[in-house]
Amino acid sequence: MEFDPSRRRCLLLLLAAPFVPMRGAEAAAYAQTGYASWYGRAHHGQPTASGERFDMNALTVAHPTLPMSSYVRVTNLENGRKAILRVNDRGPFARNRIVDVTRRGAEMLGFAAKGTARVRVEEVPPPQVTPRPTPKPIPV
Repeated sequence: MEFDPSRRRCLLLLLAAPFVPMRGAEAAAYAQTGYASWYGRAHHGQPTASGERFDMNALTVAHPTLPMSSYVRVTNLENGRKAILRVNDRGPFARNRIVDVTRRGAEMLGFAAKGTARVRVEEVPPPQVTPRPTPKPIPV
């Protein structure tokens, strides 16, 4: 079988083209299903991988690869509860886990007493913060 020279030109053009990562709607969103666990009191106040102090009462999550300060929707597949959490740490370091959430996150998701839950983790855009309207001055 002979190699078609026109294919070679196409291949060279593809290889020479600059790589531009997809953004927004073009990019495939991160989604993974697995087990979550939580961490709390023993780590409270300790520095996280992002440099901030760990707060077991905050709505944050440890993930091995997602960018720091990105947001994920974690859905407990056992009870349907959902929470939006911000990535601020690396982990989990236990086998067969895809995320570690804070104690508060585990309470919201309904698995704090059990310790682990089967979850779906999906990257989501940051929440939109609506500024409070400026109060009108009171006439004197």
